[in-house]
Amino acid sequence: MFDSFKTSQPTKVNEKAPMDQQSPISRLREEIERHNHLYFIEAQPEINDHDFDQLMQTLRQLESDNPHLRTQNSPTQRVGSEPVKEFGTVPHEVPMLSLGNAFNDDDLKNWYQRVTNALGRNDINLTCELKYDGLAVSLFYQDGLFTRGATRGNGTTGEDITSNLRTIRSIPLRLKAPYPSSLEVRG
Repeated sequence: MFDSFKTSQPTKVNEKAPMDQQSPISRLREEIERHNHLYFIEAQPEINDHDFDQLMQTLRQLESDNPHLRTQNSPTQRVGSEPVKEFGTVPHEVPMLSLGNAFNDDDLKNWYQRVTNALGRNDINLTCELKYDGLAVSLFYQDGLFTRGATRGNGTTGEDITSNLRTIRSIPLRLKAPYPSSLEVRG
């Protein structure tokens, strides 16, 4: 479907790509942004997670095949969504990044190979779990007391959802000793 977008003469990233190449990728980006808005802001998704992941995978592949068409504002360059205005914001000292997807055995094998290559060893024990769709949060503890909770937001700034998280019984408000003076838990 998108094979016609491969080009033989790459242009510089800051130059305008020919419209016949730019337009379909731009339309795909706009479609992904629309689905992001429906999912994260309106809470009314029109497509399921698998279909959304396939759109993102198509865009990643197109940008990989045509790096001169990749932009800083592409959905592939973002994690999460912009913070909702109704909540206060919390800056993440360390960016809160996203997980990658593996759609089949080859994707998982390729990921494992990248991990072993990066670590320089093959004796890695793994625990795998099914991915459940939900909210990524960061919990902050100071001297064993829960002090703040935030969403992933856009990866660098999240929403302050401390009061909401205090209502979840499985989140401890006080840690059992021993604990470090400062602790952040993400999940």
